[in-house]
Amino acid sequence: MKSDQENRLNVVVIGGGQAGLAMGHALAQRGLEFVILEAGDAVGAAWQTGWGSLVLFTPRRYSALAGLEFPGDPDGYPTRDEVLAYLERYAATFELPIELNSPVRSLTRHDGRFVVQLDGRELEADQVVVATGPFQVPNIPAVASEFAPELFQTHSTGYMRPADVPEGHVLVVGGGNTGYQIAEELSASRAVHLAIGSRQTPLPQRFLGRDLFWWLTKTGLIGKTVDSRIGRRARHRDTLIGSSPRRLRRQGIDFRPRVVGGHGRTVRFADGSELDVDAVIWATGYRSDYSWIDSPVLDGEGRVRHRRGVTDVPSLYFLGLTWQHTRGSALIGWVADDALFLANEIASRAAATDPAARVPIRSR
Repeated sequence: MKSDQENRLNVVVIGGGQAGLAMGHALAQRGLEFVILEAGDAVGAAWQTGWGSLVLFTPRRYSALAGLEFPGDPDGYPTRDEVLAYLERYAATFELPIELNSPVRSLTRHDGRFVVQLDGRELEADQVVVATGPFQVPNIPAVASEFAPELFQTHSTGYMRPADVPEGHVLVVGGGNTGYQIAEELSASRAVHLAIGSRQTPLPQRFLGRDLFWWLTKTGLIGKTVDSRIGRRARHRDTLIGSSPRRLRRQGIDFRPRVVGGHGRTVRFADGSELDVDAVIWATGYRSDYSWIDSPVLDGEGRVRHRRGVTDVPSLYFLGLTWQHTRGSALIGWVADDALFLANEIASRAAATDPAARVPIRSR
Protein backbone atom coordinates (compact mmCIF):
# COMPACT_ATOMS: atom_id res chain seq x y z
CA MET A 1 0.00 0.00 0.00
CA LYS A 2 1.40 3.37 -0.95
CA SER A 3 2.09 6.02 1.68
CA ASP A 4 0.29 9.36 1.67
CA GLN A 5 3.45 10.95 0.30
CA GLU A 6 3.59 8.48 -2.60
CA ASN A 7 -0.04 9.27 -3.42
CA ARG A 8 0.78 12.97 -3.85
CA LEU A 9 2.04 14.12 -7.23
CA ASN A 10 2.83 17.34 -9.03
CA VAL A 11 0.71 16.35 -12.04
CA VAL A 12 -1.79 13.62 -12.88
CA VAL A 13 -2.53 13.02 -16.57
CA ILE A 14 -5.82 11.23 -17.17
CA GLY A 15 -5.77 9.20 -20.38
CA GLY A 16 -3.02 7.10 -21.95
CA GLY A 17 -3.72 7.68 -25.61
CA GLN A 18 -1.79 9.87 -28.01
CA ALA A 19 -2.67 13.04 -26.07
CA GLY A 20 -1.67 11.57 -22.73
CA LEU A 21 1.63 10.26 -24.07
CA ALA A 22 2.40 13.61 -25.72
CA MET A 23 1.66 15.33 -22.42
CA GLY A 24 3.86 12.90 -20.52
CA HIS A 25 6.79 13.48 -22.87
CA ALA A 26 6.49 17.25 -22.50
CA LEU A 27 6.25 17.04 -18.70
CA ALA A 28 9.23 14.67 -18.50
CA GLN A 29 11.34 17.16 -20.44
CA ARG A 30 10.63 19.67 -17.69
CA GLY A 31 11.51 17.32 -14.86
CA LEU A 32 8.04 17.39 -13.34
CA GLU A 33 6.75 14.47 -11.28
CA PHE A 34 3.67 12.95 -12.88
CA VAL A 35 1.74 9.79 -13.63
CA ILE A 36 -0.45 8.86 -16.59
CA LEU A 37 -3.64 6.99 -15.69
CA GLU A 38 -5.12 4.80 -18.41
CA ALA A 39 -8.46 3.04 -17.94
CA GLY A 40 -7.65 0.29 -20.46
CA ASP A 41 -5.18 -2.56 -20.33
CA ALA A 42 -2.83 -0.93 -22.87
CA VAL A 43 -1.90 2.53 -24.07
CA GLY A 44 -3.96 3.89 -26.94
CA ALA A 45 -7.03 1.91 -25.88
CA ALA A 46 -9.29 4.02 -28.11
CA TRP A 47 -7.42 2.69 -31.16
CA GLN A 48 -8.25 -0.87 -30.14
CA THR A 49 -11.92 -0.19 -30.91
CA GLY A 50 -11.13 0.67 -34.54
CA TRP A 51 -11.96 -1.89 -37.20
CA GLY A 52 -9.16 -4.14 -38.39
CA SER A 53 -8.57 -2.47 -41.76
CA LEU A 54 -8.68 1.10 -40.45
CA VAL A 55 -6.11 3.32 -42.16
CA LEU A 56 -5.19 6.85 -41.07
CA PHE A 57 -5.69 9.69 -43.50
CA THR A 58 -2.43 11.29 -42.34
CA PRO A 59 0.85 9.89 -43.80
CA ARG A 60 3.42 8.45 -41.44
CA ARG A 61 5.51 11.63 -41.63
CA TYR A 62 2.54 13.47 -40.06
CA SER A 63 1.53 10.67 -37.65
CA ALA A 64 4.36 10.83 -35.13
CA LEU A 65 4.58 12.29 -31.64
CA ALA A 66 7.47 14.49 -30.53
CA GLY A 67 10.87 12.82 -30.40
CA LEU A 68 10.17 9.54 -32.22
CA GLU A 69 9.63 9.04 -35.93
CA PHE A 70 6.86 6.79 -37.15
CA PRO A 71 8.57 3.77 -38.82
CA GLY A 72 7.95 2.84 -42.44
CA ASP A 73 7.42 4.72 -45.67
CA PRO A 74 6.93 8.37 -44.62
CA ASP A 75 4.51 8.93 -47.50
CA GLY A 76 2.47 5.79 -46.76
CA TYR A 77 -0.57 5.62 -44.50
CA PRO A 78 -0.36 3.65 -41.24
CA THR A 79 -2.88 1.05 -40.16
CA ARG A 80 -4.59 0.79 -36.80
CA ASP A 81 -2.21 -1.95 -35.66
CA GLU A 82 0.81 0.15 -36.65
CA VAL A 83 -0.49 3.04 -34.56
CA LEU A 84 -1.02 0.78 -31.55
CA ALA A 85 2.51 -0.61 -31.88
CA TYR A 86 3.93 2.90 -32.27
CA LEU A 87 2.21 4.18 -29.12
CA GLU A 88 3.47 1.19 -27.12
CA ARG A 89 7.01 1.82 -28.38
CA TYR A 90 6.72 5.52 -27.61
CA ALA A 91 5.75 4.86 -23.99
CA ALA A 92 8.60 2.36 -23.62
CA THR A 93 11.22 4.54 -25.35
CA PHE A 94 10.67 7.47 -23.02
CA GLU A 95 9.88 5.27 -19.98
CA LEU A 96 6.71 7.18 -19.26
CA PRO A 97 5.12 6.38 -15.87
CA ILE A 98 1.81 4.82 -16.91
CA GLU A 99 -0.65 2.98 -14.69
CA LEU A 100 -2.91 0.73 -16.76
CA ASN A 101 -6.34 -0.56 -15.70
CA SER A 102 -6.78 2.64 -13.69
CA PRO A 103 -10.14 4.19 -14.57
CA VAL A 104 -10.75 7.52 -12.84
CA ARG A 105 -14.11 7.51 -11.06
CA SER A 106 -14.15 11.14 -9.91
CA LEU A 107 -12.07 14.29 -9.85
CA THR A 108 -12.71 16.68 -6.99
CA ARG A 109 -10.86 19.47 -5.26
CA HIS A 110 -10.03 19.70 -1.56
CA ASP A 111 -7.86 22.20 0.27
CA GLY A 112 -6.39 23.54 -2.97
CA ARG A 113 -5.39 20.14 -4.34
CA PHE A 114 -7.11 17.75 -6.72
CA VAL A 115 -8.30 14.39 -5.48
CA VAL A 116 -8.35 11.68 -8.15
CA GLN A 117 -10.55 8.80 -7.09
CA LEU A 118 -9.68 5.38 -8.49
CA ASP A 119 -11.01 1.93 -7.62
CA GLY A 120 -10.04 1.40 -3.99
CA ARG A 121 -7.56 4.26 -3.78
CA GLU A 122 -7.04 7.92 -4.49
CA LEU A 123 -4.26 10.22 -5.61
CA GLU A 124 -3.67 13.87 -4.81
CA ALA A 125 -2.26 16.26 -7.38
CA ASP A 126 -1.31 19.90 -7.61
CA GLN A 127 -2.32 19.98 -11.28
CA VAL A 128 -4.38 17.72 -13.55
CA VAL A 129 -4.52 17.28 -17.33
CA VAL A 130 -7.60 15.57 -18.76
CA ALA A 131 -6.30 13.90 -21.92
CA THR A 132 -9.17 11.53 -22.64
CA GLY A 133 -9.56 12.91 -26.17
CA PRO A 134 -12.69 13.34 -28.30
CA PHE A 135 -13.52 9.61 -28.66
CA GLN A 136 -15.15 8.77 -25.35
CA VAL A 137 -18.71 7.44 -25.46
CA PRO A 138 -20.21 6.02 -28.69
CA ASN A 139 -23.09 8.18 -29.87
CA ILE A 140 -26.03 6.04 -30.99
CA PRO A 141 -29.19 7.94 -32.00
CA ALA A 142 -32.39 7.24 -30.06
CA VAL A 143 -34.02 5.96 -33.25
CA ALA A 144 -31.96 2.76 -32.87
CA SER A 145 -34.36 1.62 -30.14
CA GLU A 146 -37.28 1.54 -32.61
CA PHE A 147 -35.98 -1.52 -34.45
CA ALA A 148 -36.58 -5.18 -33.64
CA PRO A 149 -34.26 -6.71 -31.04
CA GLU A 150 -33.18 -9.40 -33.51
CA LEU A 151 -31.90 -6.83 -36.03
CA PHE A 152 -28.11 -6.74 -35.94
CA GLN A 153 -27.00 -3.27 -34.79
CA THR A 154 -23.60 -2.02 -33.68
CA HIS A 155 -21.75 1.24 -33.34
CA SER A 156 -18.65 1.57 -35.51
CA THR A 157 -16.56 0.86 -32.40
CA GLY A 158 -18.04 -2.66 -32.40
CA TYR A 159 -17.30 -3.30 -36.06
CA MET A 160 -14.08 -5.20 -36.73
CA ARG A 161 -14.43 -7.06 -40.04
CA PRO A 162 -17.06 -7.89 -42.70
CA ALA A 163 -17.33 -11.49 -41.50
CA ASP A 164 -18.90 -10.23 -38.27
CA VAL A 165 -21.82 -8.62 -40.13
CA PRO A 166 -24.82 -10.65 -41.37
CA GLU A 167 -25.11 -11.15 -45.10
CA GLY A 168 -27.74 -9.27 -47.03
CA HIS A 169 -28.57 -5.57 -46.96
CA VAL A 170 -26.37 -3.52 -44.62
CA LEU A 171 -27.13 0.08 -43.73
CA VAL A 172 -24.21 2.22 -42.62
CA VAL A 173 -25.40 5.43 -40.95
CA GLY A 174 -23.01 8.37 -40.97
CA GLY A 175 -21.36 10.38 -43.72
CA GLY A 176 -17.96 10.95 -42.13
CA ASN A 177 -14.65 9.28 -42.88
CA THR A 178 -15.56 6.28 -40.72
CA GLY A 179 -18.89 5.69 -42.43
CA TYR A 180 -17.34 5.91 -45.89
CA GLN A 181 -14.45 3.57 -45.08
CA ILE A 182 -16.70 0.92 -43.51
CA ALA A 183 -19.25 1.14 -46.33
CA GLU A 184 -16.52 0.76 -48.92
CA GLU A 185 -15.04 -2.29 -47.21
CA LEU A 186 -18.42 -3.99 -46.83
CA SER A 187 -19.42 -3.33 -50.44
CA ALA A 188 -17.13 -6.12 -51.62
CA SER A 189 -19.35 -8.75 -50.00
CA ARG A 190 -22.64 -7.08 -49.00
CA ALA A 191 -25.37 -4.91 -50.50
CA VAL A 192 -24.51 -1.64 -48.80
CA HIS A 193 -26.63 1.47 -48.23
CA LEU A 194 -25.07 4.62 -46.78
CA ALA A 195 -27.35 7.09 -44.97
CA ILE A 196 -26.01 10.63 -44.67
CA GLY A 197 -27.70 13.31 -42.60
CA SER A 198 -25.44 16.25 -43.43
CA ARG A 199 -23.03 16.22 -46.33
CA GLN A 200 -19.36 16.90 -45.73
CA THR A 201 -16.93 18.63 -48.02
CA PRO A 202 -14.90 15.95 -49.86
CA LEU A 203 -11.18 16.63 -50.17
CA PRO A 204 -8.72 14.55 -52.20
CA GLN A 205 -6.14 12.54 -50.27
CA ARG A 206 -3.53 13.69 -52.77
CA PHE A 207 -3.32 16.76 -54.99
CA LEU A 208 -0.69 17.46 -57.66
CA GLY A 209 1.35 14.51 -56.42
CA ARG A 210 1.40 15.63 -52.80
CA ASP A 211 -0.64 14.51 -49.79
CA LEU A 212 -3.34 16.87 -48.53
CA PHE A 213 -1.55 17.37 -45.22
CA TRP A 214 1.64 18.36 -47.03
CA TRP A 215 -0.34 21.22 -48.58
CA LEU A 216 -2.03 22.11 -45.28
CA THR A 217 1.36 22.26 -43.60
CA LYS A 218 3.22 24.18 -46.33
CA THR A 219 0.44 26.75 -46.67
CA GLY A 220 0.12 27.14 -42.90
CA LEU A 221 -3.57 26.24 -42.92
CA ILE A 222 -3.09 23.39 -40.44
CA GLY A 223 -1.82 25.96 -37.95
CA LYS A 224 -4.68 28.44 -38.30
CA THR A 225 -6.12 28.93 -34.84
CA VAL A 226 -9.71 28.50 -33.78
CA ASP A 227 -9.94 32.29 -33.30
CA SER A 228 -8.81 33.12 -36.84
CA ARG A 229 -11.33 33.90 -39.55
CA ILE A 230 -10.57 30.63 -41.30
CA GLY A 231 -10.69 28.73 -38.02
CA ARG A 232 -14.08 30.13 -37.04
CA ARG A 233 -15.50 28.94 -40.35
CA ALA A 234 -13.75 25.58 -40.53
CA ARG A 235 -14.35 24.37 -36.97
CA HIS A 236 -18.01 23.72 -37.70
CA ARG A 237 -17.39 22.00 -41.03
CA ASP A 238 -16.38 18.37 -41.10
CA THR A 239 -14.36 17.27 -44.09
CA LEU A 240 -14.28 13.97 -45.93
CA ILE A 241 -10.68 13.05 -46.72
CA GLY A 242 -9.79 10.63 -49.48
CA SER A 243 -13.33 9.36 -50.07
CA SER A 244 -15.96 10.56 -52.49
CA PRO A 245 -19.64 9.79 -53.13
CA ARG A 246 -18.84 9.29 -56.82
CA ARG A 247 -16.36 6.48 -56.15
CA LEU A 248 -18.68 4.69 -53.74
CA ARG A 249 -21.57 4.90 -56.17
CA ARG A 250 -19.37 3.26 -58.80
CA GLN A 251 -18.85 0.43 -56.33
CA GLY A 252 -22.59 -0.10 -56.12
CA ILE A 253 -23.26 1.63 -52.80
CA ASP A 254 -26.76 3.08 -52.50
CA PHE A 255 -26.92 6.54 -50.92
CA ARG A 256 -29.83 7.45 -48.66
CA PRO A 257 -30.80 10.59 -46.71
CA ARG A 258 -31.05 10.90 -42.92
CA VAL A 259 -32.61 8.07 -40.91
CA VAL A 260 -35.73 9.39 -39.15
CA GLY A 261 -37.46 6.26 -37.86
CA GLY A 262 -38.38 2.67 -38.41
CA HIS A 263 -39.91 -0.50 -37.06
CA GLY A 264 -38.94 -4.14 -37.08
CA ARG A 265 -36.25 -4.42 -39.75
CA THR A 266 -37.58 -1.49 -41.80
CA VAL A 267 -35.75 1.84 -41.84
CA ARG A 268 -37.51 5.08 -42.74
CA PHE A 269 -35.59 7.99 -44.29
CA ALA A 270 -36.12 11.74 -44.42
CA ASP A 271 -37.44 11.61 -47.99
CA GLY A 272 -40.22 9.22 -46.94
CA SER A 273 -38.63 6.14 -48.48
CA GLU A 274 -38.23 2.88 -46.57
CA LEU A 275 -35.79 -0.02 -46.73
CA ASP A 276 -35.69 -3.48 -45.16
CA VAL A 277 -32.22 -4.26 -43.86
CA ASP A 278 -30.35 -7.14 -42.23
CA ALA A 279 -27.84 -5.04 -40.29
CA VAL A 280 -27.22 -1.45 -39.20
CA ILE A 281 -23.82 0.03 -38.38
CA TRP A 282 -23.99 3.38 -36.61
CA ALA A 283 -20.95 5.41 -37.70
CA THR A 284 -22.40 8.36 -35.83
CA GLY A 285 -19.43 9.54 -33.84
CA TYR A 286 -18.96 10.06 -30.14
CA ARG A 287 -20.07 12.27 -27.31
CA SER A 288 -18.09 13.53 -24.36
CA ASP A 289 -18.70 12.42 -20.79
CA TYR A 290 -17.24 14.60 -18.07
CA SER A 291 -19.82 13.73 -15.42
CA TRP A 292 -16.98 12.49 -13.20
CA ILE A 293 -15.40 15.96 -12.98
CA ASP A 294 -16.70 17.97 -10.02
CA SER A 295 -15.53 21.38 -11.21
CA PRO A 296 -17.28 24.15 -13.18
CA VAL A 297 -15.51 23.57 -16.51
CA LEU A 298 -18.48 22.97 -18.83
CA ASP A 299 -20.78 25.41 -20.60
CA GLY A 300 -24.55 25.05 -20.88
CA GLU A 301 -24.19 22.57 -23.74
CA GLY A 302 -21.72 20.34 -21.93
CA ARG A 303 -18.64 21.59 -23.79
CA VAL A 304 -15.38 22.36 -22.05
CA ARG A 305 -14.76 26.07 -21.45
CA HIS A 306 -11.09 26.67 -22.07
CA ARG A 307 -8.46 28.73 -23.82
CA ARG A 308 -6.08 26.36 -25.60
CA GLY A 309 -6.77 23.76 -22.94
CA VAL A 310 -6.43 26.12 -19.96
CA THR A 311 -9.70 26.24 -18.00
CA ASP A 312 -11.04 28.80 -15.54
CA VAL A 313 -10.36 26.30 -12.77
CA PRO A 314 -6.75 26.94 -11.70
CA SER A 315 -4.40 24.02 -12.49
CA LEU A 316 -6.99 22.03 -14.47
CA TYR A 317 -6.24 21.51 -18.17
CA PHE A 318 -7.55 19.59 -21.18
CA LEU A 319 -5.63 18.14 -24.11
CA GLY A 320 -6.61 16.48 -27.38
CA LEU A 321 -9.92 18.25 -27.91
CA THR A 322 -11.18 18.82 -31.45
CA TRP A 323 -10.14 22.30 -32.52
CA GLN A 324 -8.60 22.89 -29.08
CA HIS A 325 -6.33 25.41 -30.77
CA THR A 326 -5.98 24.39 -34.43
CA ARG A 327 -7.31 21.80 -36.86
CA GLY A 328 -4.43 19.57 -35.82
CA SER A 329 -5.14 19.64 -32.08
CA ALA A 330 -6.90 16.25 -32.05
CA LEU A 331 -4.57 14.63 -34.63
CA ILE A 332 -1.66 12.45 -33.58
CA GLY A 333 0.88 14.45 -35.59
CA TRP A 334 0.04 17.82 -34.04
CA VAL A 335 -1.21 17.16 -30.50
CA ALA A 336 2.36 17.66 -29.22
CA ASP A 337 2.10 21.39 -30.01
CA ASP A 338 -0.69 21.86 -27.47
CA ALA A 339 1.04 19.49 -25.02
CA LEU A 340 4.14 21.68 -25.13
CA PHE A 341 2.05 24.79 -24.52
CA LEU A 342 0.33 23.20 -21.51
CA ALA A 343 3.62 21.86 -20.13
CA ASN A 344 4.96 25.41 -20.10
CA GLU A 345 1.81 26.60 -18.33
CA ILE A 346 2.11 23.80 -15.78
CA ALA A 347 5.81 24.45 -15.21
CA SER A 348 5.19 28.17 -14.73
CA ARG A 349 2.46 27.53 -12.15
CA ALA A 350 4.64 24.98 -10.37
CA ALA A 351 7.53 27.43 -10.24
CA ALA A 352 5.26 30.17 -8.87
CA THR A 353 4.30 28.00 -5.90
CA ASP A 354 7.64 26.21 -5.47
CA PRO A 355 10.81 27.98 -6.65
CA ALA A 356 12.66 24.65 -6.59
CA ALA A 357 10.41 23.49 -9.41
CA ARG A 358 11.71 26.10 -11.86
CA VAL A 359 12.61 24.58 -15.24
CA PRO A 360 13.47 26.12 -18.61
CA ILE A 361 10.45 27.12 -20.64
CA ARG A 362 10.63 25.76 -24.18
CA SER A 363 8.74 26.52 -27.34
CA ARG A 364 7.95 24.62 -30.50
